[in-house]
Amino acid sequence: MTGRPASEPTTSGSDRPLGRRGLFVTGAAAAFTLGGVSFANAAPPGGEESRTVRGTLPPGSPDYVYLPVEVPRGVRELAVSYTYEKPPVPPGTQGNALDIGIFDERGTALGGRGFRGWSGGARSEFFIRADAATPGYLAGPVRAGTWNIALGPYTTAPGGLPYTVTVTLRYGASGRTPAPVYPPERARGRGRAWYRGDCHLHSVYSDGKRTPAEIAAAARAAGLDFINTSEHNTHAAHSAWEGLWGPHPGGELLILTGEEVTTRNGHVVAVGTDPGTFVDWRYRARDNRFGHFAREIRRAGGLVVPAHPHATCIGCNWKFGFGDADAVEVWNGPYTPDDEIALASWDSTLATAGRGWTPAMGSSDAHREPQLVGTPQTVVLAEDLTRDAVLDGIRAGRSYVAESSAVSLVFGATGGRGRHAGIGERLDVGDETPVAVRLEVTGAPGCTAHFVTDQGTLHTAPLPESGAGAVEWRTTPRYATYVRAEVRHAPQVPSLPGALAALTNPVFLGTGRR
Repeated sequence: MTGRPASEPTTSGSDRPLGRRGLFVTGAAAAFTLGGVSFANAAPPGGEESRTVRGTLPPGSPDYVYLPVEVPRGVRELAVSYTYEKPPVPPGTQGNALDIGIFDERGTALGGRGFRGWSGGARSEFFIRADAATPGYLAGPVRAGTWNIALGPYTTAPGGLPYTVTVTLRYGASGRTPAPVYPPERARGRGRAWYRGDCHLHSVYSDGKRTPAEIAAAARAAGLDFINTSEHNTHAAHSAWEGLWGPHPGGELLILTGEEVTTRNGHVVAVGTDPGTFVDWRYRARDNRFGHFAREIRRAGGLVVPAHPHATCIGCNWKFGFGDADAVEVWNGPYTPDDEIALASWDSTLATAGRGWTPAMGSSDAHREPQLVGTPQTVVLAEDLTRDAVLDGIRAGRSYVAESSAVSLVFGATGGRGRHAGIGERLDVGDETPVAVRLEVTGAPGCTAHFVTDQGTLHTAPLPESGAGAVEWRTTPRYATYVRAEVRHAPQVPSLPGALAALTNPVFLGTGRR
């Protein structure tokens, strides 16, 4: 713990200081636990009670502050609201931002079963009861015991972060918790084919503004075959898609379940985990816990995909390394300079990758209008439109990224005795063997094709005005360790590259035994 509360919180109606319980260590990021909020042991059915806690978190507070709530028997619903002050600060100085979530009587242990919801800074109040909960939170019985409201001071102003938390318990008979209905693991596909998807999306279940129904409709309008639900730090949306996968006039939609794990040292998208899987986020790179949770994602059948690794928002820049990544998001939303940096950083890993390399992918990270679902989208060669087949294709790098469904690519290399390798594959021929590289493009008017190797961009060619055409180039494995393709718009700033319209994963050349 790096600081003390500037003032001890008190409950309304009482002058008794609640005090601090001291340092609470989760095995990762340190936190402190405030004194508890207590209610009567029981109350008449149909009644309710509220308690209000006030305090101030100082600059340098731990990442998470836990406010224990002693919940008695007979509670039908638990509701929480909170506010905090946002004083003006000088330019260049961080103001106040306070996140919130909750853990039930099973505790706050890292990776434990007590998680019951998280809304970050997207909501000022939430409720939980057996039959329903605020989006982002998990419906279920409000059992007796010590619950913990988790406060996350994302940024703190120099004068501290004054907060007020009100807890309300409503008494009565508990309702019935409905059995979750999760998306099926397959949709009607086209057999072995290229399938388009967006694996990084947000709905009202975290800080997005679209409902799941609106996202599903937008995905179909964008020409997508699959999506991945990836709410910040919660899996509550996994059961929110009933009836949205198809059949539908716009076609069936494969809906994968996952999470955007939002740590203080970068974000990672868990893609296609088993429905109901929760991945904890309460650690930093210094805590040496990411490898454990990366393995948890894989054990749940998912992929580990660092998101927007060079984004400039606080806590967004990726600091965990890429040794545990199954793929990396090099293009996030409309193409920007930090995507260009992410692309260059990823490309620099390919020359020495040998037979183990990390594929690139792209997603929209769309939260609300006018952000477009499917801009960009990852196009995957999969054996069918199933969870396993799509994840296998992404993991193997049999994919390219396009700004929309209007853009399609065919890319590959041939050499030797008629050997051919496509995107994500290796053309296993001798170092001196002539190799022909070919790119076919549709839907990219005004764009230029680029062939990129371990030496850099070695060939460019403008596409026809229609945006449809083919480009060929010849090389050898000795001259080019790999070749990948980019399709770019015309530059908007002299001497800087134009924005991407599409990019492929590489085709590796040669035996790989140099």
